[in-house]
Amino acid sequence: MDPGHTMLVRCLILGSTNLESSEVRINAPFLLLIVYCSLSDFFRFALQVAELLGFRACIISCLDYLEAVPWVGEEEENVISSVRNLQSENYGVSPVLKRVASDLTTPPNDTFSHIIELVLRSNEDRGRREMKSLVQKLLKENSTTCTSGSSDLCADTLYKSCQNCLESLLTLFQQATDSDFAELSLNIKEPVFRQIALEADNLLWLAEILADRNAADDFAVMWSSQRDLAGLHSMLPVKSRHLVSCVTARLFVAIGKGEMLPSKDTRRLLLDIWLQPLMDDYNWLQHGCRSFDRKVVEEGIGRTILTLPLEDQQTILLSWLGKFLKVGVSCPNLQKAFEVWWRRTFIRPCVEQQGNRSQSGRS
Repeated sequence: MDPGHTMLVRCLILGSTNLESSEVRINAPFLLLIVYCSLSDFFRFALQVAELLGFRACIISCLDYLEAVPWVGEEEENVISSVRNLQSENYGVSPVLKRVASDLTTPPNDTFSHIIELVLRSNEDRGRREMKSLVQKLLKENSTTCTSGSSDLCADTLYKSCQNCLESLLTLFQQATDSDFAELSLNIKEPVFRQIALEADNLLWLAEILADRNAADDFAVMWSSQRDLAGLHSMLPVKSRHLVSCVTARLFVAIGKGEMLPSKDTRRLLLDIWLQPLMDDYNWLQHGCRSFDRKVVEEGIGRTILTLPLEDQQTILLSWLGKFLKVGVSCPNLQKAFEVWWRRTFIRPCVEQQGNRSQSGRS
């Protein structure tokens, strides 16, 4: 028999955890129930019976045992459910419940901020990568269950981190494009390029989290206002700057999927300021970035363009066409968006004109 079950048998029958197992006598059907039940199921049974019998000593012994024994997952939910049913009586359930509930009545936002900051400042690749994935998964899981107040606090924390990363990235870009920087040794320049990559990766991660929470509209506004950063982009080696273009690509994908709904002016600014740097890095992204999905990004760019007024679509797509005819696959393939714009520009007016004539003829 499992030691946990043995202890609970003692608790149930004698209300004591200090007796030798040889002193416990149970019949065969009851033994089968104990052996084949999980700890949480048997505990629920023990508490129900003990409470029904008014066996206070047994209940207290069970609670003492549960305060010390590990329980997680489905077993945790069963244990907590059973224990909370005893809260109306003075059985001392608080030590057990403290394992899963804090006395604080407000969300632990300081703790959340600290966790985000620890991940953002990590330089250890594997630990950083794994914790980014875990934190993002956990935030995605609880985004549907958080109250609006706690969600707002999370968003505030994430946006403060975004602002800090943007400020740091701009400072690093300015440092790396300074005329004296080129004269420095590789040992001095490499840490700067490494930090640029880390800050860009941080922004990409934060953008992913905000998009998952449908709270990335303001991030698009922040990114579209980075004219200085975009102006310095072409002055850095593509190897060091390409992750910045990944941030741009992620925003276009999010807009194309409806994960964020920035204003028309913001969408136009994003395209005006960041589409050219993205196209400049496109060849590198395709061949040097394993996580880059060309088809998804191209669909996102195209759909973003097609949300604009027709005149803006024409300006952007004709500019793209000139570049595409020069460099081919080294540039995003926006032919699907071009087809839609063509039909809107040349075919739709004819169709609508014919429809108007038909209606006039009938009248």
